[in-house]
Formats: sequence, structure tokens, C-alpha cells
Amino acid sequence: MPRLKTIEMSDATGRAAELFKGVKASVGRVPNSYIGIGGNSPLALEAVLNLEGSLKKSSLTARDIEVVKLVVSQTTGCDYCLAAHTMVSKKIGMDRETILALRQGRPSGDARDDALARFVLHLIATSGTVQTEVVTAIKLAGFTDPQIVDVAMAVATIVFTNLFNRINDTTLDFPAAD
Repeated sequence: MPRLKTIEMSDATGRAAELFKGVKASVGRVPNSYIGIGGNSPLALEAVLNLEGSLKKSSLTARDIEVVKLVVSQTTGCDYCLAAHTMVSKKIGMDRETILALRQGRPSGDARDDALARFVLHLIATSGTVQTEVVTAIKLAGFTDPQIVDVAMAVATIVFTNLFNRINDTTLDFPAAD
């Protein structure tokens, strides 16, 4: 049950209505998370959508972005984002076992994905300056400096939606992650 004000899409006005219309045109529907964010702060939803748009143009592959989002969502315990990104990961070709391995920090069978997952987990689970060895390891896995910066942007994007959904207890409108 949502904890913050939740509007019906049909009641949206102004900038929120414009943003919802754009999301619906782009993906066919407006997820509950975006309705909750936009209904409370169109500015926040616009920022999320702009970051998501930037990620699509970044140096990361769609798979890289989903690895980041799976690891962060698992680590923060956001059931909404975990469900959404498990579904998206399946749509881009990841199988269930790979998704579970990446989420749980186990070897997935893909050394590059595993290195990215370890790097993201380190970013989320630690504080302070990232050790040189951690940065060296992600570079040895084939990630370039621009990709490492784009990984940080992907982390920032999903952390925001994770936080919103954890605060709001957003109602799932995706199949629950298994």
C-alpha cells in the first residue's frame, strides 16, 4: 500500500500529465513508480527520465545497465525495482540463472558481468575512496574510464528509484522477482 500521495493518471495535470503522456508513448504504460514520483514531484520524474535517456546514449550496453540495476536493487532490498529489472533483464536475453547469480554475487558464467557486479556491489556496500585495486580490477575486465563514469551514473539513477519505492512501498505492477 503506497505511503505517499498517489494520484490516478487521469487526474494528473500540468508537467506531470505531460511526462506521463511521454512515458506512455515510449513504453506503452506508466509504471506505478513513475506515477508515484511524478504525482509528487514532476521535477524528480523529469530528472529520472533525463538520466534514463542519458544512460541509453551512454557507453554502457543495455546488459551492463541491467547488471547495475539488478545488483543495486538486490543490495538495497527494493522489491519494486528488483521485479522491474528482473523482467527487463529477461527481455534483453538474460536467463533466470544468470540473473539470480548476478543478484546474489555468485559467478554468472560471464567474467565481464561478474566484474561489473562486484564493482557495483563495492560502490554500494562501502564508503570512502574506492581502493586502487577495485578500480584496476574493473579496468582489467575491459571497462574504460568513460564506462566507469557511466556506471556511476547508472548507480545514481537506480539508487533514486530504489529509495523512492522503499519510502513509498510502491505497489508492484510487474511480476515479482523470483
